[in-house]
Amino acid sequence: MYQSLRFDAAAAEAEAWSDALIAAGALSVELSDPHAGAQGEVPVYAEPGSDAGLWPLSRVSALFDATTEPHAALRHAAEALARPLPAAEIVPIEEQDWVRATQAQFAPIRIADDLWIVPSWHDPPGGGATVLRLDPGVAFGTGSHPTTRLCLQWLRETTRGGERVLDYGCGSGILAIAAARLGAGEVVGTDIDPQAVAASRINGYANAVRAQFELPRELPPGPYDVVVANILTNPLVLLAPVLARAARPGARIALSGILALQADDVIAAYAPWFNIARWREAEGWVLLAGERREDAR
Repeated sequence: MYQSLRFDAAAAEAEAWSDALIAAGALSVELSDPHAGAQGEVPVYAEPGSDAGLWPLSRVSALFDATTEPHAALRHAAEALARPLPAAEIVPIEEQDWVRATQAQFAPIRIADDLWIVPSWHDPPGGGATVLRLDPGVAFGTGSHPTTRLCLQWLRETTRGGERVLDYGCGSGILAIAAARLGAGEVVGTDIDPQAVAASRINGYANAVRAQFELPRELPPGPYDVVVANILTNPLVLLAPVLARAARPGARIALSGILALQADDVIAAYAPWFNIARWREAEGWVLLAGERREDAR
């Protein structure tokens, strides 16, 4: 039996409460929007290094085992922070098969009728669809996020077969794996995170595709026929010259991880080399796509 202690705190204090509760014996602490799923829900989007912060009011949920008294831990945390004791509730959490419960959250994801992402514990759909086998892991890119789905849709609709493809910021390797399954000739993925590169190699092997995954310093030189990058706006802007050098004249490019209101900044950064525009939008995120101009240097 586990116990969850829950209370609300101002954004400026939520992380301090989290640290103090961990020090007082909590197994874990989650900070969330107390209005999630309701009319008052507050979406928060932020890139690394930004000061967007948490929700104005944050729900602090601390998990304790049966041997720890949550209220005593809360008192210790309040004393350590020199703050008043907040009103809190304790909710019992019954033992369950956590592996099965976690797996139940990840069902097959339909990208198109003929393209699916399927965790290893699910049977693939019938009808001869292209199936990408991918389990949740430490690297970004399970296919559930709108930016990943946009990139997969773009690859499905534009891959002609035989291309040399670069997936820059490969995360789980899902885009590179999809390109290979859709007929690309040579596929290379790269990421600055060694864990992402390792995860991509494992996922590539699980999908029986020929794809190479390397850190940027070990990346095979261009030019590439297709460049796809699903990262975030700030790094995409900084990477514009790098991706331009990697793309041959006439190469196709797709950029995602961009909020719709940030799209014009990214378009401007790539304009010296690419004819690029909004391709499709989903849930406030946009994918930009275009071609490298023949006369660009």
